[in-house]
Amino acid sequence: MTATAVRHPAAPARRSRPRILAPMAPAVLLVLAAVTGPLLAAHPLDKPVTEPYAEAGGDALLGGDQLGRDVLSRLLHGGSALIGNALIVAATITLLATLLGCFAVLSPRLGRLVERIADTAILLPPVLGIMLLALAWPGGGLLAITVVAIFLGTPYAVRIVASAAAPLATTGFIEAATASGERIGHLALREILPNLRATVLALFGLRFVDAVYVISMAGFLQLGPQPPEADWALMIRENGPGILLNPWAVVAPGLAIGLLAISVNLAANALAPATARRAALR
Repeated sequence: MTATAVRHPAAPARRSRPRILAPMAPAVLLVLAAVTGPLLAAHPLDKPVTEPYAEAGGDALLGGDQLGRDVLSRLLHGGSALIGNALIVAATITLLATLLGCFAVLSPRLGRLVERIADTAILLPPVLGIMLLALAWPGGGLLAITVVAIFLGTPYAVRIVASAAAPLATTGFIEAATASGERIGHLALREILPNLRATVLALFGLRFVDAVYVISMAGFLQLGPQPPEADWALMIRENGPGILLNPWAVVAPGLAIGLLAISVNLAANALAPATARRAALR
């Protein structure tokens, strides 16, 4: 009976491991392809190799863009910056939201302040906020978009973490720790935060997807990377007029953005329940 009791909790974890790894595989492959893309590109990103909007084939497997540059080579060059900045945005927002949310549920004064700031910031339309802040930023560019995405995404994320942490703040183990004289930092980081791992993972996935869309939208509006940089959203905007001549110049970067967002979201959703199960077993 004892041996069975010891092995039993581990069995579901082993059976569910392929289920967890399968949704993660596309995300990992896309990220690796984007990071190593510049090394795999057959042509320089700014060198014309075909006629403008040339059809796919020959030296250009996906054809040429509006200047005759290789679409595939530009596609391979354009993913690393998008993924890198989306990761920075998602990690920063998740970190700030987790800390603020955990402390806010333990401090009524801080909780009210965070709630008022979050409610005010959420009212600002994302597109309008991006345009106002990015255009006002000296020099603009990808750095401005990254800062704006963090600024606009943090309030909503704080509300999510605070909502998940609020029930934990009134539980018996928090009251016992408070009665024993533990400080608010210990309560937030050692008592509440470990029980929010599933929420934090899911939040990171959602913020990454949102960052991909925000950065892509800024690129489409020409508020981020500027020509001749290889950016997936910028490629869509630049090659839109020639979509009937070479559809791949628009379809390929659009598919890359969509597949990246969907695969990362599926990976985060697969990891979050697994983390919750491990926390419950402990």
